[in-house]
Amino acid sequence: MRVCIIGHKRMGKDTMAEALRDNFGLTFQSSSQAASDIFIYDELKEKHGYTTPEECFEDRVNHRKEWHDLICKYNADDKTALARGIMENSDIYVGMRSDAELDACLEIGLFDLVIGVYDPRKPEEDKSSFDIDIWSKCDFIIPNGGTLDEFYEKVNYLYCKIW
Repeated sequence: MRVCIIGHKRMGKDTMAEALRDNFGLTFQSSSQAASDIFIYDELKEKHGYTTPEECFEDRVNHRKEWHDLICKYNADDKTALARGIMENSDIYVGMRSDAELDACLEIGLFDLVIGVYDPRKPEEDKSSFDIDIWSKCDFIIPNGGTLDEFYEKVNYLYCKIW
């Protein structure tokens, strides 16, 4: 099963993917890590003084719109380019930010399932860096408003019911 996990910043997307990896052996790649490795580090290293792709990746939270725009530019000719690259070696794509890119991926059947992660305690980010309506695009939404153990229980329950 090929899965896309989406949600606003700091909602628990990577935590969900890590739980699926650790408990069920699924593989994942973060779109931000992949983008940093493939092209964003080269684009931003001089501008922001980065010395490694990892340093660039760790600072992404301070440049959300810039990252969104660079990924959209990378995907300009083929809105599925980054996602196809990630899914060649992964079961899960984590962190898609563009509605147009998600639609293009769904049109070609790249994902079997889209899961949203939502934490009601945290604000949604601006549409300039995340423009997907998770409430209409996701097959399932996992609420992440409690403890980490409660979140893991929900992820495990979903896995056991779907896979």
